[in-house]
Amino acid sequence: MAVTASMVKELRERTSAGMMECKKALTETDGDMDAAVQLLRTSGAAKADKKAGRVAAEGVVSIYVNDDSKLGVIIEVNSETDFVAKGDDFQDFAADIAALVADINPLDIDALNAAELPSGETVDNTRRTLIAKLGENITVRRFERIEAEGDAVLSSYQHGLKIGVLVSSTGGNVNLGKDIAMHVAAMKPLCISPDEVPADAVEKEKEVFTAQAAESGKSPEIIEKMITGRINKFLNEVALQGQPFVKDPGTSVGKLLKSENASVSRFSRIEVGEGIEKKVEDFAAEVAAQVKGA
Repeated sequence: MAVTASMVKELRERTSAGMMECKKALTETDGDMDAAVQLLRTSGAAKADKKAGRVAAEGVVSIYVNDDSKLGVIIEVNSETDFVAKGDDFQDFAADIAALVADINPLDIDALNAAELPSGETVDNTRRTLIAKLGENITVRRFERIEAEGDAVLSSYQHGLKIGVLVSSTGGNVNLGKDIAMHVAAMKPLCISPDEVPADAVEKEKEVFTAQAAESGKSPEIIEKMITGRINKFLNEVALQGQPFVKDPGTSVGKLLKSENASVSRFSRIEVGEGIEKKVEDFAAEVAAQVKGA
């Protein structure tokens, strides 16, 4: 059966595969559209599996907040390069997943990957199709879903495509929540108040401060005071309430919230690639190895 341009166009619309791939699939299946779709899906899955081991440390953060600002989602989707992450197909995929998380409240990433998008395809199958189309490993890495309770509302801030923040707060003027979200994006607090700083983080800092103070040659009483002072400073540096407000360093976030009769109950900050070890290419060594083996 002759493969026509209209058949190739239809297959491209159904699968998002490249023109030559669609033509090849239709030729191999003798023009059977459904068989060609299945063939492209199978080959796409194979390509996705081959790329699964490649480091995907670029990508985007996508944020969804519903109309009444009571439900929000922040999600990270990764690619291998920034070029792919900036494409419409990739960003639309991330936005669709964020909306899906808001709708179905999946238990974890595995449950999300198995869930169906409005297209009828699962998140994972859609991801694999996108890998085949864009030629890079793509992963849905993490998400957080926040519901504002009581009088609280959600505010969001996104810095480019790489950093996203959701904040649940009560009180204050209409701009306060977004200002706090912007502050969280810039200052990376670990928690809201100093007493919420994780014990292991405090202990690590205490070990460092103790070693530094011991080298001062001062008396044990003075050393103890030095350590206590440094720990208190550390707690205020990493807790939201103790940090100098990014738009007015002369006042702390805690004092700002108090002056506005406001409070923050929860926040989430995601930055693309956090904790992913990127592969460092040594092109000189690679060329030298090739020359040596030649």
